[in-house]
Amino acid sequence: MNEIVAKCPAKINLDLQILDKREDGYHNIKTHFQLIDIYDHLKFKSNKDGNIIVKSEEAYLHDKNNTIYVAAEKLQNLKNVNEGIEIEVKKNIPTGSGLGGASSNAASTLIALNKIWKLNLNEHELIKVAATIGADVPFFVFGKNAVGEGIGDKLEEINGTSKKILLITPNIHSSTEEMFSFYEQSKNSVKKITSDRQNSFWNVFLSQNPSIKDFIFSNNLENKINLSGSGSSLFIKYEYKSEIDEIVKKIPSNWRLFFCKPLQYSPICYIK
Repeated sequence: MNEIVAKCPAKINLDLQILDKREDGYHNIKTHFQLIDIYDHLKFKSNKDGNIIVKSEEAYLHDKNNTIYVAAEKLQNLKNVNEGIEIEVKKNIPTGSGLGGASSNAASTLIALNKIWKLNLNEHELIKVAATIGADVPFFVFGKNAVGEGIGDKLEEINGTSKKILLITPNIHSSTEEMFSFYEQSKNSVKKITSDRQNSFWNVFLSQNPSIKDFIFSNNLENKINLSGSGSSLFIKYEYKSEIDEIVKKIPSNWRLFFCKPLQYSPICYIK
């Protein structure tokens, strides 16, 4: 096999609690990861010249620091692989949105190249490599809805939600690194705007994004809406369309909107 096409799903965090800061600079968390049916599409084709080539209309993916290139390079170096790979990327998951697109892309790259390059790494070995790329990458290699602990790399499979998901993505890029920094700086100083039981980032996220705070409170959504990751995506779980009809009408026109279904397994599970 020298060619694989992969669908890379997004995720939401049904809840996320920051527990403490570790000596290595990361944070211990507890979260419920839920896969959803928004996908990036990656096509992998091996080459014999040893080069890693990432092709995309997205300019930032031409930089070798992107997670796709990094994942490929780590496997190539780990196993002294002489082959190269050409990877075509079609992005659909919004970036900087708390949906894990870059992490999902990296995980699909690890799994696809493990197959194409015949490396025979098991799941534990792939997750170990994944954890060196990003905190959410192990979850996407795991490929099943899970409780995540540690930095998100200690995973236990769970059943996902059965409800549909209205996903709202404001036109705002939210950096996870910056949000953790804001969280640490403001733990004792940020005014409590709303309950942070669903997500520890809620108050610092709203303090940094007043337009989103205004949208939530002017529409009385504070008890209905949830935050994914460190933002910027928001979501509402629902069973019947009538529950969200009025909300949909009020979403700003420059925000992206997705009507999502939950997944129990990632499509990348089927290319292992």
